[in-house]
Amino acid sequence: MSPSRSILLVGEGNFSFSSSVCKLDSESGSNITATCLQHQEEALRHDGAAANIQTIEDSGGSVLFEVDCTKLGECAFLKGRVFDRVVFNFPHCGRKSGVKKNRELLKNFFLSCVEVLAEDGEVHVSLCNGQGGTPADQPKREWHNSWQVSAMAAEAHLILSAVRQFESDNLPSYKSTGYRSQDKGFHVGKALLHVFSRSAPFTPVQIVQMEEVVEGEMVHYNIPAELSDYVSRGFLSSDSIHPVKLVQDFLLEGLGEHWPVSMKRDPFPHLISAKQLQTCCHDLDNLQYYWIHLLQKELTSQAQEDDAVFSNIKATSPPTKADRVRSKGTESLQSVCCHDFNLEVEGGLYLLRPSLLPQLEELLINKDISGNAEPQEEIDQSSEVEGSEAEEACDSCNGSSSLLFGISGVVFRSVPISLWALPAFHEILLTGVFPLENEPVKLMGHELEALLSPYGVSIVTEEKTLHLVAQPMGLIGKVFASNTADGNNHVTVSASLNLDLLAVLLFSLPDWRLLWSHDPRFLKQFSLRPPPGTSFQPFSLYPESFSFDISFWTGPAWEEKMFHAIAREASCGTVEQVKLIDTFSHPDLSQTSYCYRLTYHSHTHALSHTQALTFHKELEVLLSSRMQVTVR
Repeated sequence: MSPSRSILLVGEGNFSFSSSVCKLDSESGSNITATCLQHQEEALRHDGAAANIQTIEDSGGSVLFEVDCTKLGECAFLKGRVFDRVVFNFPHCGRKSGVKKNRELLKNFFLSCVEVLAEDGEVHVSLCNGQGGTPADQPKREWHNSWQVSAMAAEAHLILSAVRQFESDNLPSYKSTGYRSQDKGFHVGKALLHVFSRSAPFTPVQIVQMEEVVEGEMVHYNIPAELSDYVSRGFLSSDSIHPVKLVQDFLLEGLGEHWPVSMKRDPFPHLISAKQLQTCCHDLDNLQYYWIHLLQKELTSQAQEDDAVFSNIKATSPPTKADRVRSKGTESLQSVCCHDFNLEVEGGLYLLRPSLLPQLEELLINKDISGNAEPQEEIDQSSEVEGSEAEEACDSCNGSSSLLFGISGVVFRSVPISLWALPAFHEILLTGVFPLENEPVKLMGHELEALLSPYGVSIVTEEKTLHLVAQPMGLIGKVFASNTADGNNHVTVSASLNLDLLAVLLFSLPDWRLLWSHDPRFLKQFSLRPPPGTSFQPFSLYPESFSFDISFWTGPAWEEKMFHAIAREASCGTVEQVKLIDTFSHPDLSQTSYCYRLTYHSHTHALSHTQALTFHKELEVLLSSRMQVTVR
């Protein structure tokens, strides 16, 4: 056992484990409190108990009797105290109690011990091989026949942080006892020690109001509730150690060996207008757009725009030559996320950016990025190249552009819930002008494939576009030619990559949702900026999943897209899969019944059956109030 300031041991029998710990930790300064359920006279009947108790007390520890481990908060001696470790070895209800009673014992113990557990403390539970029901048990029992230790701990908001062998050999004076409530030993070979720690709390859904400059006007709007945790996180800031930033740095360094790369930091608003979108992004599915109604739109002068850049606005757009002061008054509009749209409607429509391409094209307006173009002053350099160095870099690329320009930031897609469907992710978009004779699309695709193929990325050609794909997530990027220039002798080639999915691949993350975790244990693993190929070590092991069905009647105006949005919001992002099980249309009532199966699963939080069911009940409430469905 690692040294700690204070250790509470519960459920002791002959106190041989506590005595052994005292002997091992005699020089560590640990404060041992050993307890048992039995009264003192009964406890002393165990072989060796008296000597072990004496060893504990001589070491400065305390021994308590008649302490119920499921009611630790009621113990007068423990009131006001917190412990760095709470240890329960080989819990059992006694005699031939079944798995259900022992699960209940574990659950009540976990709920009790968090009352006396330090904020950064650990709970250690040792179980015989097979009892825990985790993949660490070999052979593993069927789930329904195990004690489901990780699920029971989740009821107390604890996650399984580690599993290791119970090292009885390091405890020479330890002697197991209590077999079927008798003073008899039991087999502890292959027994496992389960280490639990507190889970970070679920991030509640918030109303996030944004204030941004879009096409010369100050606009105010609310982020859709299910996206509230995906904005203003700063993962790509210059000092970030977040894995998406490490992946971006890896890509820029690799591509920088062939082309100088000039990156523009993302000061652009999350909101764009439908007019901006119409000029590009023709291959995007408009059903995946998050259309936004504004709270307010105000006339913004050039001076106001300049001030906005330095204010506490969450995201702003830099003034460009296309910005104009418009003679429009203040408009008050309803703040909702619009799921339908009509580009013919007058008055302008807005949406959360589904791609960075409109903003990159706006950045490059009136910029000559071909030939010997030098970096602009407002462009942040990721490869500093000037003058002759740029020309040499250009020559080394067989006459291609002297620069790749790029931006990166969060983009938003209203996609149905599935394992690899990301409603928000970080896109990096790079573009440059290349001579047509060099087959620049293949050239850039080849360099990206060389960088990413060791991590399972391959290239698939579809028409004139190269798709970068990997299993199991599918498409993670593409390389495409957007237009020809300079008398058709050059072509603009762009590469768009999903940094989130690449981070999953390059660091072996079990779930993309980990990237958005607020738990400091996640970023701690990246504090030393590990290179790609370093496998992430999960801080929550073997999380259980829970499935619930929901059935309801709808009217003729059913919107499945809104159903998925509400499911994300109600579950705090823990719904991992949604499957349509059945539909039935009533011939007389013009109503349709839908039955969906939702799977709740989290690698970032302690998700218990109780918590998942609470989320599911909240979904029923929101569906009834917002979509006027009748839950069956």
